[in-house]
Amino acid sequence: MLGENQNPISGKSYVVFGASGGIGSQLTAELAHQGAHVVAAGRNGDRLRSLSDSSSGVRSSVISIDDPDSIQNAIDLARTEFGQVDGIANCIGGLILKPAHQTSLDEWNHQISVNLTSCFLILKASIESLRSSRGSLVFISSVAAGRGFANHEAVAASKAGVEGLILSAAATYASAGIRVNGVAPGLVDTPLSSFIVSNEGMRKASQAMHPLNRIGTPKDISSAIRWLLHPDQSWVSGQIIGVDGGMSNLFSRNRA
Repeated sequence: MLGENQNPISGKSYVVFGASGGIGSQLTAELAHQGAHVVAAGRNGDRLRSLSDSSSGVRSSVISIDDPDSIQNAIDLARTEFGQVDGIANCIGGLILKPAHQTSLDEWNHQISVNLTSCFLILKASIESLRSSRGSLVFISSVAAGRGFANHEAVAASKAGVEGLILSAAATYASAGIRVNGVAPGLVDTPLSSFIVSNEGMRKASQAMHPLNRIGTPKDISSAIRWLLHPDQSWVSGQIIGVDGGMSNLFSRNRA
């Protein structure tokens, strides 16, 4: 086992947005466990305080995507507390499953805001800090961005926008040494998807759509994000990695 002084993550500093959610809280805990400093940013102050209370290396910052200054404040907090920012992950997200004709304009706008605009605002706020550290930025997309699933119009469109943003930003900021990548999950068992996974019929149907025949866990996704944030991946940029139980490449074949 690597000692702390041999661990490239130890002593690095990160900002995790959406840290009060299932994937974000898992990622924050894992980074802190490996000796990293983390600013846990999200909207649920109580959950964030619980994360910061559990580790001396975690600071909390309450943010709102309706307040871009709060996003900048979270990144500035990491620079002030830890000296620099080595990586940023955005785990903020929403999930509305409705056909287009039953999706209200408010619901549509909310999905765009939570899934796509949050990434844009975090990208804008992060460049100065990541330029100085030649750091890494990771966004979360979805298998739905590249597959045709019924009732996914709003989430698929917003996540497809995230993937376009990743590719363009990776090209724009490559000369500054900033890496921009994404993870595209299948269905993950988090509070966000509880309306699916807590329903036995919906859960079984969803599970059957994944060739590995199980729903994902927050750890499945956080481990991929950590891999992309890791300094060893200094030659990886502009990639969207499917962490989806084989769904993106094997789903149609298995149905045939």
